[in-house]
Amino acid sequence: MSHKFQGLESVVRMPDWRLTTAELVYHLPDHPHVLQSFIWQKLDRAPDFPELDRFLAFWQREIDGPLHSVRVASAALTRPAELRYANGVFTLH
Repeated sequence: MSHKFQGLESVVRMPDWRLTTAELVYHLPDHPHVLQSFIWQKLDRAPDFPELDRFLAFWQREIDGPLHSVRVASAALTRPAELRYANGVFTLH
């Protein structure tokens, strides 16, 4: 690594910040036996996920549809590059 870029990784990389996606399944207020799905996505800090906690508290306080379940997935913003070698050369005309 050249001297010009030393220390850049610590600036670019935000440890524990992840793209967090949650699928909220909830009961419809007018038809409690019917379930509906809502997708929420935001940058959040693992492993506590304070943004998701705030959103779930808002949902329970302000939204009429009671939650049935919440499924959460999160992916690191930065990770080592994934390289694959091509098995052939393809030409398009």
